[in-house]
Amino acid sequence: MTTFGAQTTTDDILEGRDLRGKVALVTGGASGIGEETARALAARGARVIVPVRDAEKGAAALARLRAAVPEVDIDMMPCDLASLASVRAFAAAVLAKYDRLHLLINNAGVMASPLSRTDDGFEMQLGVCHIAHFLLTKLLTPALIAGAPARIVNLSSRGHQRGGVDFDDPHFLARPYEKWLAYGQAKTANILFSVELEHRLGPQGVHAYAVHPGVISTNLGRHLTVQDREELAANMRARGVTKVDFKTIAQGAATTVFAAVDDSLAGKGGVYLEDCHVASINDDPVNAASGVRSYALDAAAARRLWDATEAWIAAGGPGDAVAAHA
Repeated sequence: MTTFGAQTTTDDILEGRDLRGKVALVTGGASGIGEETARALAARGARVIVPVRDAEKGAAALARLRAAVPEVDIDMMPCDLASLASVRAFAAAVLAKYDRLHLLINNAGVMASPLSRTDDGFEMQLGVCHIAHFLLTKLLTPALIAGAPARIVNLSSRGHQRGGVDFDDPHFLARPYEKWLAYGQAKTANILFSVELEHRLGPQGVHAYAVHPGVISTNLGRHLTVQDREELAANMRARGVTKVDFKTIAQGAATTVFAAVDDSLAGKGGVYLEDCHVASINDDPVNAASGVRSYALDAAAARRLWDATEAWIAAGGPGDAVAAHA
């Protein structure tokens, strides 16, 4: 059996695999590890759907993908994850073209951004990282069931260790905004979403996984100042991370691809992966170099988040839903 780890690349994971006939959707697939994920899957024969907010950037990404793999089968379609109306329109367009979906990779995200809100009024990090992907996944569920065995991969982060979901004020309507706390909340939400997805869809052959890609230099960090990076390094040292090993983009996307295709994970969803393996629970506040917090795998919290997210979406924004769940 091949042993994979932190230095494994997407091509290592996919060596010898034939993905012809498979349909995959990768959000954030026009840059960074999302683009590498799309490239790697398409290079093995999968048709890959990539939602793009910026048509010009999407065209540039498509040109890069075709330069790398001339025969790639990429279907770029417009979508803005900061708008639930756009997510609904995109999902409808996907379902009109595809009756089944084998892989849904919820890769797009926002990290440590200044306080801003989506078109629907949600705090931006929670809105894009979790709520938009929640709605997209629910809308595409019929195609995933039709494509079963199918997998959903939700991009999380070691940043989930910053804290859980604050159900009293998840959208920072009353409490002071702190960007890293908001990021940690969003990344915990990605894991909890995977737990509840597994509970609901696993029996129908659709399994869900949360992954930490590692530390990679991509445009995800575009909001970080020099001071932010210094504070982040200091925080990591305080939690026992004395050395940060940066990954290449191909290494950073490897855990996503591992979650998407590896046979050892068949029927074993609702877990959090890092460095191409299922992570152990780690609640040690001093040593946070690896592992997943137990609160991120809590089934009751996962159910509560699911219900709250449905309420936010039904309300068309955070205000009424927060009041209803206070």
